[in-house]
Amino acid sequence: MTATAPGFEDLLRDLTPQVLGTLVRRYGRFEGCEDAVQEAVLAATVQWPREGVPDNPRGWLATVASRRLVDQIRSDHARRERESATTAAEVVPEDVPDTDDTLLLLFLCCHPALTAASQTALTLRAVGGLTTAEIARAFLVPEATMAARISRAKQRIRAAGSAFTLPEGAEREERLRVVLHVLYLIFNEGYTASSGSELDRADLAREAIRLARTVHAQLPEDGEVTGLLALMLLTHARRAARTTASGDLVPLAEQDRTAWDGALLAEGTRLARTALAGPALGPYQLQAAIAATHADAATAEETDWAQVHALYLILERIAPNPMVTLNRAIALAEVAGPRAGLDLLARLDEDQRMAGHHRLLSVRAHLLERTGDTAGAYEHYRRATRATASLAEQRHLQARAARLRP
Repeated sequence: MTATAPGFEDLLRDLTPQVLGTLVRRYGRFEGCEDAVQEAVLAATVQWPREGVPDNPRGWLATVASRRLVDQIRSDHARRERESATTAAEVVPEDVPDTDDTLLLLFLCCHPALTAASQTALTLRAVGGLTTAEIARAFLVPEATMAARISRAKQRIRAAGSAFTLPEGAEREERLRVVLHVLYLIFNEGYTASSGSELDRADLAREAIRLARTVHAQLPEDGEVTGLLALMLLTHARRAARTTASGDLVPLAEQDRTAWDGALLAEGTRLARTALAGPALGPYQLQAAIAATHADAATAEETDWAQVHALYLILERIAPNPMVTLNRAIALAEVAGPRAGLDLLARLDEDQRMAGHHRLLSVRAHLLERTGDTAGAYEHYRRATRATASLAEQRHLQARAARLRP
C-alpha cells in the first residue's frame, strides 16, 4: 500500500467507469455491476484513508466489486447459473485489462430508450461515480425520487437488451450527439443552477468537464467533442468573477476579467481554434468560438460584437433554437442598437418554449432600459424576477428593478 493521497476521491471518480466497464464487459448485468462497483467504491472510501491507496487501485476495486457481484448472483440464481457465474468470477486477477470502456458506458447511459432526465442521472451515477444522494442534492429532488429514476433507467436498458459495444455508422453519430447533449445539460446546470440559493453548482460543472475530457481523450479528432470541451473550459473560466463576495450575480459586461482563470482560458481558446479547423461546423464548435471571442477581449468594451453576431447568425441557421435567437438579439443590440435587438426579440413572442421565460423577460428589460423606456424595463425586470427559481438571479433582477422604480 502507498500512503493515502489527498486527492484519492478524484482517483475514485476516474476509476469508477473503468472498473464498471471491466465488469460489464465480463459479466453483462449492467444493473448488478453498477451496484457492485458502487459498493466497492464505498469500501474504498472507508479503507483507503485508513490503510492507504493500494498499489493497484483499479485491480483492488475490480476484485472487490467482482466478489460483491458474485455474492449477489449466488443469492439470486439457481445452482447451475450460480456455478457458471462462480467459475468465471472466482478468478479475479490483479491484471485488470487496460481497456478504458468509459465511452461505451456513456453510450449505454445515454440509451435512446431513456428520457433526458434519466440519461443525465444515470450518467452521473454510473460514469461520474456520484452517489444517488449527491445527484438528488444537485437537482434538488428527494433521494428516493432520484433512486427510483435511476432504477427505472437501468431496468429500461436491461429491457432494451442493449449490447455493450459501440454502435456503428449513423447510429454511433446519433448516440454521440446524445452523449454530448447530456454532458452539456450537466454543465449548464452546474454553471447556472435552475433553482436554489446558489448561482452555480461548481462540483457539477467540474464533473461535466471531467467527463468531456474523457470523451475527448478517446475521440480527439471529433470537432464537436473538442468544441464542447472548449466551450466548457472557456465558460467555467469566468466562474470566480460571476458573483460578489455575498453571492450576488455579476453580469458579463461588469465582471473583473483579471479574475478569470487564465489557464482555462488558454486551453479553451486553443481547443476552440482546433475545433474550428475541422471540415464541418457544429453547434458546440460555434458556441466555443463565441466564448473564445469574449475571452479575447481584455474589457467588455473591446468585445468584437460583429464577430459574435456573425457566429450566432451561423449557429441560428444550422441549429435553430430560441435561446440562440435570444443571444443573437443581445449581440445585434451591441452592433446596431437596442431597438434592433428588441425587434429580433419580438420574433420569440409566439414561441411557446419561451412563453414567460425569465431570460427573454430580462433581456427585453435590459434593452428597453437602454432605449430610455424605464417604465417598460421596470415591469419586465419585475416579471423576470417572478419567473426564475434561482434566488441569486432573483436578487440580481430585483436590484435592477429597484434602480428604475417609479
